[in-house]
This record gives sequence, C-alpha cells and structure tokens, in this order.
Amino acid sequence: MIWDTLTSGQLAQVDKNIPVLLPLAATEQHGPHLPIATDRLIGEHFAKMLNMEINDSILILPAVSIGCSDHHIEFPGTLSLKHTTFLTVVKDIIASVFHHGFYKIILFNSHGGNQGIGQVILEQLGNEYPKAHFVTVTWWVLARESLEKITETGVGGTGHACEFETSLIQLIAPELVHTGLIQKGANAPTFTWAEGDMLHGAKASYYRNMKTMTSNGIFGNPFAASAEKGKRITTCVIDSLKQVVSDLTSIQK
Repeated sequence: MIWDTLTSGQLAQVDKNIPVLLPLAATEQHGPHLPIATDRLIGEHFAKMLNMEINDSILILPAVSIGCSDHHIEFPGTLSLKHTTFLTVVKDIIASVFHHGFYKIILFNSHGGNQGIGQVILEQLGNEYPKAHFVTVTWWVLARESLEKITETGVGGTGHACEFETSLIQLIAPELVHTGLIQKGANAPTFTWAEGDMLHGAKASYYRNMKTMTSNGIFGNPFAASAEKGKRITTCVIDSLKQVVSDLTSIQK
C-alpha cells in the first residue's frame, strides 16, 4: 500500500503490525549520461515493485529525495542536506508514523552518502523507541550475493553511475539515459586498503570527494549496462526485500 494514496480513514484501518518502508535517496550528479534524480528513481522503483508483489503486506511512505551529498557538490545540480538536517527530517517522519500506531520500520536506502548517518538514525530510534523494530538497509548491500552473479565489470566496476545504476535507469526511464554520453568511469585509485565499490567493501574509510575520485562523475563501467540486467537486479533486490518484510511481519508485538 502507498501511504499518500490512501485516505485518512483508510490508513486508520490498516493493521498496525504491517512494516512501513521509508525510501531514502539523493538528488545529485550521476555523470554525463544519467539524471540527477537517479537515486530517487531507483529507490521508488524498488518500492513500487515491492508494492506490486506484496501490496497487502507493506506500507510505503513518500521518499526522502534529498540526502547527504556534500561530496558531490562540486558537480552542477547536486542538492544536499547536512547530516543533522537529514537525521531530523527522517526522525520527524518516523515520529509521525509512530503517532499513528505503526512500529515496524524499514529505512530503505539508495544512496551511499546516506549510509553513515543512516546507522546513527537507526541507533537513535532504537534507543528512543525500545518497543519498536527498525531495519536500515541499502539495496546493493542487501542483495550483494545475488548481484555478484550479475555483474560483469569486476572490482571497481560498480560504484556510481555504473553498470548497475545505468542498467536500472535504462529499465525505469530509458528516455532519461543519454546513451551517446556514456563513458567509462575516471576512477582514480589511491591505496589498496581504501578501494571499494558497491560489492567490494574497502578495508578502511579514506575520505575523498567525488571530483577527486572521478573527474567525470562516474565510478565504474556503465558500458556493461542493459535494461535486461536492470530487470535481473530488480528481481534480486525485491526477493531480498520480501524476506525482510516477511521476517518483520512474523514478530509478535
């Protein structure tokens, strides 16, 4: 069910045991070939597909479409919230959800820059609402094992505006993909212990802004993308999300 397409009366009748999913996204550059809305489009796509498959078992909130993107701000068009602002926005939304009686929350993230503050939000909410249940999940982390069977670009191939994100936008909104502007990411490696991508975590966190990491705003290889691959990625993520929803639903109050 989609939260803001229901009437107030309909929402009042929804079983409060149902998990509520809040998409967390970003509005930032995605290289010369993908729209600034990429992370929001991807997060909303997964939410929509999940709703189509288990409509009666999930309640989906409107997305938080601007995230923590200061590291992309040197690229035109990027919008960003401070970490403290993002935390306040998310927690205020969840406080409203609790006020209406729901207590199982999935913070569903589609932007790397939200991961750190997402963990902080999870821990603060968990301490403030000890009788509630919280999950914070980033789509490529949730489905990592399945996605490893799909990628064709190897280590460093899936990072930003890459094989995966380009495949998903080719599926979701092909008219927004500027195919003629696709280029390989200008990845600028540093130390072996600092290198990672969506599927291969770095051994240590070493801060670099995106201009330093990649001069063209792409990290990875979008030439390996396809709409068909976008469908396979979607299946992997939705299957994993359905398991999270099922497990939360099984918890008795």
